[in-house]
Amino acid sequence: MTGLVRALKGLLMVGLVSGCSWLGSDDDSEIQPAELTTFEEEIRVERVWSTSLDGSANKFWQTLRPSASDTVVFAASHDGQVNALAVADGSVLWRYDIGSELSGGVGFGGGSVIVGTAEGEVYALNADDGSRQWFHQIGTEILASPQSNGDVVVVRTIDDKIYALDATSGEERWRHDGDAPILSVRGTSSALVTDTMVLAGFDSGKLISFNPENGSIIWESRLALPKGRTELERMVDIDGDPLLVGDVLYAVSYQGRVGAITRGTGRSLWLGDSSSHRTPAHGQDQVYVTESDDTVRAFQAGSGRPAWENDSLFLRRLTSPTVIGGAVAVADADGYLHLLDALDGRFVGRTKVSGGGVQSSMLRRGEYLIVQSVKGTVSAYRIETR
Repeated sequence: MTGLVRALKGLLMVGLVSGCSWLGSDDDSEIQPAELTTFEEEIRVERVWSTSLDGSANKFWQTLRPSASDTVVFAASHDGQVNALAVADGSVLWRYDIGSELSGGVGFGGGSVIVGTAEGEVYALNADDGSRQWFHQIGTEILASPQSNGDVVVVRTIDDKIYALDATSGEERWRHDGDAPILSVRGTSSALVTDTMVLAGFDSGKLISFNPENGSIIWESRLALPKGRTELERMVDIDGDPLLVGDVLYAVSYQGRVGAITRGTGRSLWLGDSSSHRTPAHGQDQVYVTESDDTVRAFQAGSGRPAWENDSLFLRRLTSPTVIGGAVAVADADGYLHLLDALDGRFVGRTKVSGGGVQSSMLRRGEYLIVQSVKGTVSAYRIETR
């Protein structure tokens, strides 16, 4: 890729993460997103339920993504309202008003719902009834969802630091400074937290595995190496969450690579060229990536060989992919939910989402696809083959 093309993609990225929407623009001087093409629908998308939160999520449209247990969806709006909704019908089980603007969340683990604020505050709520368990002040903006294994809560901040807090009291146990570069994409990935590992991707293009007890480094692996002469060209942020499938980790960086890495040692199994700031998905023995220009690409999970790509949604500001029922689901900033065949990438279904555009990651729970719009509407969709 030439330096000019890399710089152009970087400039496009700056525009995207700044929140400027090109969809619906009449300015011919701007690069326009792709028009939607028609196709023969093979999948019917049914909205099962929809619930409007008290307050929109549009200020932090990308970072206020929902989380869920098997039976409950946890979702929040930027004005501080945290909600627990039944997966089955969307009924409100409890609500809690933090009283501060939320920017990071919602995380769930160890029986707690955890959210972060633009002022660096961390709140832990009881997942059963929404009562507050503890509060901790970090002091730096939180854009990622805090994660917990029930013993520690791991929080990523915008300055590339990690804080590990006691899951019971909220007291700090350890921290790590990721040494953020001069220029980076606005955003941070959530850490992957298990009983034996805290894994985080950094703006330097590194993946680091930590001991959750004391923060000691287990291994480091470089997913992408900065290249180019300008700081813009050298951005290799890992802003999508690492994905664990069995004993293999999958991750992707901006202006860098997608790769598969062993969980135990951090050894690279394969690496391929890619550029994304979204979390990858896995299914049908393939890894799916929404790239920075909104091309959706599939790689063979075992070898990394390209399987297919769909570039028909160019610059529509897509979400991370989610695999459901033999399809890959992505939503866009204009509010369309697109379903691509998982094996070859062709369009098989589409619907307009309730509540406006979608920018936060969707999630699958059982037969339902849970979607939160930028206007604060949370909906559950089910797909059926025609």
